[in-house]
This record gives sequence, C-alpha cells and structure tokens, in this order.
Amino acid sequence: MKILANRMDLGFKMHQQEYEDAALHVLRSGWYILGKELESFEQEFASFHEKEIIDGDIDTCNCTGITGGADSNKLYCAGVASGLDALWIGIKMLGIGAGDEVIVQGNTYIASVMGITMNGATPIFVEPDENSQIDIDAIEKAITDKTKAVMVVHLYGQVTDIDRIVDICKKHNLYLIEDCAQAHGAKWNGQKVGTFGDVGCFSFYPTKNMGAFGDAGAIIAHDPKIIEDAKTYRNYGSHKHYYNKLVGANSRLDEMQAALLKVRLKYMDEITQERRKLATTYTEKIQNPEIITPVEIDNSYAVWHQYVIRCKHRDKLIDYLNEKEIGSIIHYPVPPHLQEAYKYLGHKEGDFPITEEYANEVLSIPMYNGMSDEEQMYVIDALNAFKA
Repeated sequence: MKILANRMDLGFKMHQQEYEDAALHVLRSGWYILGKELESFEQEFASFHEKEIIDGDIDTCNCTGITGGADSNKLYCAGVASGLDALWIGIKMLGIGAGDEVIVQGNTYIASVMGITMNGATPIFVEPDENSQIDIDAIEKAITDKTKAVMVVHLYGQVTDIDRIVDICKKHNLYLIEDCAQAHGAKWNGQKVGTFGDVGCFSFYPTKNMGAFGDAGAIIAHDPKIIEDAKTYRNYGSHKHYYNKLVGANSRLDEMQAALLKVRLKYMDEITQERRKLATTYTEKIQNPEIITPVEIDNSYAVWHQYVIRCKHRDKLIDYLNEKEIGSIIHYPVPPHLQEAYKYLGHKEGDFPITEEYANEVLSIPMYNGMSDEEQMYVIDALNAFKA
C-alpha cells in the first residue's frame, strides 16, 4: 500500500461539482479582479470568525485594543495574494518598521519571520514549549524598549494559552499579531484564533485545511481602518481607480480563488471534524516508546493541519517509512535563525537548543481529508513496529 503524506485531490473530489460550478461562474462573469466574489468571501470569512462572539458564547473579544476604535464583536477582512502577504501587509498596517522588534517563536516557518523583516523590523526569537507552541514564560524576558509586538504562531493547527499572551501584550502596550496560516477554525476557550489580536493573518495555500487552488491569503481585524488601509495598500495604494494615496503593492485575492474558497468555507466544520478524528486515532493507537505524539492542551480546539510526531532517530524512521511506501515531511528541517537568509542577524548553532532539537526530531505523518481507516491503520501499524 502506497500512502502519500498529503492528498489535495481528495478535497476537490468531495465537492467537485460545486467547485466546477463556482469556477465556471467566474469565467463566464467576465470579472476576474476585485469583484463581487471577493467582497462576499471577505464578508463570509469575517462572519465565520465572529460567530461565537455574536452567538453570546464569548462575552467580548480579548484583542489588545491598541489600535483603538474597534468594535470587539465585529470583524473585517481583506483578501490578499498569499499568506506571506497577509503577514507583511498586516504588520505594515500596524506601523511596525525599522528599529522595532517583534517577538516570535524560533521553530516557525520562515514566512512568519519574513513578514517581520520585510517591514524592516527585527525578529526576536524565543524557544517553543513542549507542544511546539511559543513558550509564554519566555515572552516577557525577551521584551525590550524596542519591542513593538508579539507574534503568536498557531503552529500545526494547535493552540496555546493565548489569554496569557493577550495579558502580556496589554501589560506592556504591545501589538498582538496572530499567524493563523495553519489554524483555520482553531479555538481557545471556544473563541476562534485570529480574533484575539490586532491582526489575524491567514494562508490559503492548497495544502492548508482551508486551501485554495493556488496562492491566496487574508487579514482579519476588529479595527475597520486596518482593513480599509490594507485594501488600499494591496491595490497599488489605490482607493479609487487611478487615484493612488500611497506606494502600495499588487496583492489581490482574485475572483476565482475567492469563489473556490467560498465553497471550501461551507465545509470547514466537516473538514475539521474529520481531521480531529484522524488525530484522535493516531494519538490513541500509536504506542511506540521511540515516538512522541503531539498533545491537545486543555481549553484548546486544534484543527490538526499536520500531525507532527518527534523521534530521536528520525532519519532512520524516514528510511523505514519509505520502505513501507509511507510518505512523510519534515516541518521544518532548518529553523529561521540558522537559515542563510538570516545570517545577518548573527545567530549561530546552539543559540536556541530546543528549537534546534525539534528541527532534528519532528516528522509530519500522513494526514489528509479522505484518508481511509485502512490507510491510517497501515501507518499506525508501521509506526508501532519501528525499532531504532
């Protein structure tokens, strides 16, 4: 049996007719950029995140409130061209730039860091905790008079105690940036991630739980001015055709991707429930002392973008899985502080030992919607039979 690490085609096939109808509707419309599909997607994606607040399950949003003038029960959305663009534009809209520092966990994907450095700011790395999320106890120790924000990355679709991070940001008058690229629909105490901070930044890369059929991203915020400014900036700095308020960028979520994402959004609860079931089965049935399985902490609701195990004999495990024709992926083999792109920051091997240890041990095993019980049990049996 051959099992890939990921299967994007199955997500399409589950609702194939709806995707094809949406695509044809856009093609026949003759309108492909900044049209009604994008507007309706932005409204629907904002409403998707507002739901628990409006329904009364959440008394109020826990955002930092630094941006001011925001209705804590209301959210606004700007679609952009990618998750990286969501990060760097979202950060730019907060006025973060040269001379500012942003605290971020060291074991994230490099795009999180690029969102900071593309604005001229400096990333200040801290270690992850035992669940691969940011070590909350390390945040305050990293704060200096140059610190402008904390970026929390909901890595692998898991969630940490974001209430504690909100409290730290309020105490020190810092912005809170949420990198939700892997955490569509994940929750803390019943409230969706992306709604706690000043901006929530999302990727819709095809492998994501809420994947598009190409590059796509979005920014959400409680402050309408942030989103209004982001919409101007993404369109060459133009708020009106051929009238440019500033030097902006070309980063528009196109009509085709918006229409296809509207279909995916309809099924997000279904998609998440299936992934949570797969994760529960893995956690219950992988019983090998050589393998550390991830933990969903109390009060969190993980969406399991990846199911990431750790093994001190990872290379041997990968070779073993390859022999069994089981795909796997390392997320991520080289942490940002050791990447050549960030050599100028002056970090060296050993600066962040936990981050580096995880980089040498983590392995994402097959996790995709449409995975059969037979396929999953084949993976589990193989992992349980592994000997270092």
